[in-house]
Amino acid sequence: MTLSKRSRTRRRRLGVGATAAGLLAALLTAVPASATPDPGDAPAARHPVSHGEVAGTKSAIAAGEIPGQDEIVHSRNIEHLANIPKDALAGVNSDLAFQGKYAFAGNYDGFRVFDISDPKAPKTVAQVLCPGSQNDVSVSGDLLFLSTDSSRSDDSCASTAQPATEKSSWEGMKIFDISDKANPRYVAAVETACGSHTHTLVPERKNVYLYVSSYSPNATFPDCQPPHDGISVVKVPRRAPEKAAVVGFPVLFPGDGPDGGGNPGAPTNPGVSKTTGCHDLTVLPSKDLAAGACMGDGILFSIKDPEHPKVIDQVEDNVNFAFWHSATFNQKADKVVFTDELGGGGAATCNAAIGPNRGADGIYDITGRGEHRKLVFRGYYKIPRHQADTENCVAHNGSLIPVKGKDLMVQAWYQGGVSVWDFTDSARPKEIAYFERGPLSTETLQLGGAWSAYYYNGYVYSNDIVKGLDVLKLDDRRTDPARRVHLPGLNVQTQPDYFH
Repeated sequence: MTLSKRSRTRRRRLGVGATAAGLLAALLTAVPASATPDPGDAPAARHPVSHGEVAGTKSAIAAGEIPGQDEIVHSRNIEHLANIPKDALAGVNSDLAFQGKYAFAGNYDGFRVFDISDPKAPKTVAQVLCPGSQNDVSVSGDLLFLSTDSSRSDDSCASTAQPATEKSSWEGMKIFDISDKANPRYVAAVETACGSHTHTLVPERKNVYLYVSSYSPNATFPDCQPPHDGISVVKVPRRAPEKAAVVGFPVLFPGDGPDGGGNPGAPTNPGVSKTTGCHDLTVLPSKDLAAGACMGDGILFSIKDPEHPKVIDQVEDNVNFAFWHSATFNQKADKVVFTDELGGGGAATCNAAIGPNRGADGIYDITGRGEHRKLVFRGYYKIPRHQADTENCVAHNGSLIPVKGKDLMVQAWYQGGVSVWDFTDSARPKEIAYFERGPLSTETLQLGGAWSAYYYNGYVYSNDIVKGLDVLKLDDRRTDPARRVHLPGLNVQTQPDYFH
């Protein structure tokens, strides 16, 4: 366990000035090839920045406008309890899931199991080597599910990288038996079209359904052909997970063209991703609802029949959203927060040049009833602290903080850190707490920061790409009531009904 040696609040909330005009132009016109960096089997790349950006970063640090390199800062209502660095798995840390006293942390090289019964001192229970980006992870009962979204030589945990143009290449879902947390056992694999960038559980008593999100088909990829305008549905029998299989591919964006429906992207909508699948889905089983963040589109759909989801409404934001990345319902299911991962997660977008409305959250109210419900835009939220031009920063994964009568959320922003914010007033969201580190480098733009930040049973857990697992504790009258809510487990993309 490594505790922070230094902590302070920021001297100023606004800091680094405008980024280079060339970077801004590139972000506004380029369509990201993937929503998150995919280093595969290699370390994350370091990207050079201009001499002016380097000088600006160092000047801002000297002036106290941003933290120093690797320095930890946070608001007074957050305590940094613990940091557990990487160990055997050296790849990019990714998503988190929870069950009882355990946390499961994805990594591009596999996954790690922590005992979090003492949040101040998490202990490693197991580390499983099983390479394949991005290793998005979720758990249900004795089963753990792992997404593979990089082309591999086979479906084993000993596979190597292999071109997607080869028919024998494999991508998809891997299933582990975790009845013995110290010794997870690989039991099954299911290949899915275009792999599995992320997946979402729709659990039932006898089965677990997986909604598999993937995108970016190519005519030269035998197993990822266009159009790819839907999601793969995988059915996993709990008592016989080895029989898991794809049971359908519901089309969410029907269209007559060669690429199906959905947002056409550039040149029709410059700077917006063409919709060729979905990045992430969030389901709210208690309401039979799901929300999809699908590249150029946001959707609301019904999951009353889990094998045949039905789209209720579809929205686009061709002014400020470049890549619809993820979705979060509020507890009443009358709002959805969508994130825009401008720049694919590898760019510096939390600065004055990009502004407050791009690379941000979009807050939508859900109006109407039944199949006549509509998504209505209300406002944007972005962290109010500018970051250095050497820090990748953009809206990423977060979860609700369960407080009755309030809409509160904790969220990761890569090197922008962790933000706690209130969107009870959809049009006037505001930050109420934060935690962050200074830039990994003042000389180059390096991939790092918080991938996911989730609230679970009284604490915030954040998986930092480079630094490892962070545990935070909130001490604020606005969030304190959430401590009374205890869950048996949490997969954030399968939102629980916190008060039933």
